[in-house]
Amino acid sequence: MAYKHGVYTSEVATSIIPAVNTTAGLPVVFGTAPIHLATDRAKSNRPILCYSYQEAVEQFGYSKNWQEYTLCEVMYSQFSLYNRSPIVFVNVLDANKHKEAIENRELQLNDKVATIAEPILLETLKVKKASEGEALSLGVDYEVAYDDNEVLNITALDEGQLVTEEITSIFIDCDKLDPSLVNEDDIIGGIDISTGAYKGLETLNQVFPLYGLVPGIVLAPGWSDKSEVSAVMKAKASNINSHFKAITIHDAPTDTVTKYTDVNKWKNDNNFTGENQVLCWPMVKLGDDIYHMSTHALGAIATTDSSNDDIPYESPSNKSIQIDGICLANGTEVILGPDEANYLEGQGIVTALNFIGGWKLWGNRTCCYPSNTDPKDSFICIRRMFNWHSQTFIQTYWAKVDKPINKRLIETVVDSENIRINGFVSEGILLGGRIEFLEDENSTTNLLDGIIKFHTYFTPPTPAREIENVIEYDPSYFSSLFS
Repeated sequence: MAYKHGVYTSEVATSIIPAVNTTAGLPVVFGTAPIHLATDRAKSNRPILCYSYQEAVEQFGYSKNWQEYTLCEVMYSQFSLYNRSPIVFVNVLDANKHKEAIENRELQLNDKVATIAEPILLETLKVKKASEGEALSLGVDYEVAYDDNEVLNITALDEGQLVTEEITSIFIDCDKLDPSLVNEDDIIGGIDISTGAYKGLETLNQVFPLYGLVPGIVLAPGWSDKSEVSAVMKAKASNINSHFKAITIHDAPTDTVTKYTDVNKWKNDNNFTGENQVLCWPMVKLGDDIYHMSTHALGAIATTDSSNDDIPYESPSNKSIQIDGICLANGTEVILGPDEANYLEGQGIVTALNFIGGWKLWGNRTCCYPSNTDPKDSFICIRRMFNWHSQTFIQTYWAKVDKPINKRLIETVVDSENIRINGFVSEGILLGGRIEFLEDENSTTNLLDGIIKFHTYFTPPTPAREIENVIEYDPSYFSSLFS
């Protein structure tokens, strides 16, 4: 030790640790995007975090053709209808794979402009004066741009080779996107054996390493009704980075399941029974646009969370959603009253109801209900609270991993957590709770092996799904006639 003479100070770590702020409902959405319209194209099969509509459109493009480009539905709904962010998008439409070649396509020149209403990949486009001619120069002979109707305009420049009376048409070679080539395997994804690259749902494990944000909700509108996709969504979301859990929101198909009484059979036949799964039926509409209900369920959840400091203790049920009707995929109107909507909820299915106060999301239950009635599994909000509390605990105390197991470590965790839990109780977020370090759960052999276990007891409030008032006629008040 160095020789000292004088007055010195030192520091110790604070015994109470503030919790890490987490994003309870961070949505991760898998699907296809019109990347031919993107100005700053994002890489396919890579999670991209977007905080604004502009940011999303620049990287993925935007199209009203939601059936072929499924990410656009969520993009428009979350940013424009619900004004909620951020969102992580994963586009599985690969320009190197899901494409079709066009060779020597002749296009007519009208007023120096040729048009083609197909999803052309601009980086592959070659414009020629003749079918066997040399490629002309972009920026010298012609310019290209998509208009608001997603039509590609090829404009001949005044000083270029196309501005002569003899030339009335041009020829193009190019590749165009073909979203019809995307299938369930692309959504499911996996790991490329040759490159080790992650694809599809496998990229869910990349979100936290990339952005430091834990996925809270996983969607794949247009794909989540497929039983194999659903099974992989459930498996991946239940074990993110071997530490975290998220809920998944699915849609029952409305082309084959057209009656509310048939949804439960479809649900059970296709194994939608997970505690982290939410199933919706039917579809919804706003104006001329038809949406998957899972998209608007996400909007209701995000809006509810944002009004509660991003703590998911309140149910999204009976919260307003931005729709003006419910329907089947073909636009056929569906009419549900409280009895029909409650039947669906009783089978663990979320729907929408227009009864009092406009259109509301209707349903508190996850897919495991009614076979599993454990509140922590069967109520959407309580399931999410358990997921959120777990991810917060992991991130808050990760820095304590490999610290010496001593009294100070134990007290730091216990005291910090109890202060946090007591704060939630005082705010009404929890009915009660505590964390303990129990001797009978921490054997000497585990302690010798560097393993310690804490035990948290906490009670998020259940949603008041049924409110009853017993009204009785009381004849004794006739006495007021004589007073």
